[in-house]
Parts: sequence; C-alpha cells; structure tokens
Amino acid sequence: MKFLKAFILCSLAFVCVRCVSDQPRGDAVVPPPGTETPTPPPSTSASSTCTEASANYRVTFNATWSAQTHPTDFPSAPHFSRLVGGLHNDKVLFWKEGMLASQGIENMAELGSTSTLMGEVNQAISQGNASLVLLGTGIIDSPATDSITFTISKEFPLVSLVSMVAPSPDWFVGVDSLSLCENKEWVAQKTVELEPYDSGSDAGVTFTSPDSDIDPQIPIVEITGAPFLNNGSVAPLGTFVFEKI
Repeated sequence: MKFLKAFILCSLAFVCVRCVSDQPRGDAVVPPPGTETPTPPPSTSASSTCTEASANYRVTFNATWSAQTHPTDFPSAPHFSRLVGGLHNDKVLFWKEGMLASQGIENMAELGSTSTLMGEVNQAISQGNASLVLLGTGIIDSPATDSITFTISKEFPLVSLVSMVAPSPDWFVGVDSLSLCENKEWVAQKTVELEPYDSGSDAGVTFTSPDSDIDPQIPIVEITGAPFLNNGSVAPLGTFVFEKI
C-alpha cells in the first residue's frame, strides 16, 4: 500500500517524494545529532532576536476554498477544522514537508481532532521549547474566516499552525516554524498563501475516499495535482494574515 500511495501522489500531483520508512514519528520531532533531516526552521540566534521582548498579534484565516476556486470533485459541506498549533523556538518541529506526520498531525489531518497535537505542544512547553498553544474555533462553511490573538516573545518567535481540509482523507493547510521576527523587528503584517498538504497517513485520493490507512506511512507532501488542480495550477485554499496589534 505504501508504494501504491507513493505512485498515486507522484502521478497525480507531479511530485516525487523519497519515502523514509524509518523516520521517527509520534511526538513533535527533535532530531538526534547526525540524523538526516529537512532544512531547519529559521535561526533564532542572538543575531536574529527581536529588539522588543514581545509583541501582540492577530492571525486571521481567510478561507477561500470553494467550487469556483477548486471545481474538480468539490465536496458538499466544505469546511475546516479548528486552527491548532503553537509558538516555539527552533529546537522543535511540529510538522514539515518531507517529514513523517506526528500522531497529532495525523489526527488533525484525518479527523480534525486537536487534542493530541495540543498535547505535543504542551510537551514542548514543559521541555522549554514552546510558550503557548494556539486554538481557533473552526470554519463550518468555506469560504469564511477565523482568527486568533496571541502574544509572542523573542525566545519563542516561531509559529506552527494547521487546519484540516474537510472532508478529506488526510489533507490540511498550515504553516510550520514561521518566524514573525525579521531584521530584529516584529513584522507589522505577513500574509501566507495556504497550499494543500497530504499528511501521508491515508491512501485516499478524493475528498470522500473511504478510510484506508497507510502502514508504514509516507512523508508529508504538498498536493500539486488532482483534485485541487484546475486549469494547470493549484489555487491557494486561503491565507493566514498575521497582523501586529
């Protein structure tokens, strides 16, 4: 089943992913020394630390996913799960393209469940690598918006935030390790376009595919083909707009 899913993703999404069957999963990843890993998030060393100790932000999820933007196989009742994630430093990764999904990311992407990923963020908080769990209210009918306000600190300047694309087998949108500190200043505003990702834990290829777990699972990959492909390109499913308030 692993090779079938990899073939489907490569042929439909026109991407090629190197499947790593022995990559650790379960909790947020703190890679051991000498282990091959994806490119790390931006450095939070003293040279890039913000001058101000903290800043207040609002992140707005502008969901634009609709039958007009993505007409192929468009499902009834399109919605997104609650936003979930955290503020952290560069010693921890909650998800990244090319890595295996943690149990928290898998549960979010397949079920819209937030509790396991919240637990992974709380574990990082207890280890001194994160400062705050982020949790939104969800979008029950896309297009629509959702927002969260939070206070970020220079010790934990990175944001990881995700939401399930629903209905879907295991697809989601989000950002990983996004820094809100640039040139030692908190950014006034940052907009991120949200592309669809496959968590690599379910073999389904349509929005309403029946549950079909992959064992062992394959790495997270951006979906660049069907069913999101339209007229030769994949439009974003929305944006995250981070505004300093």
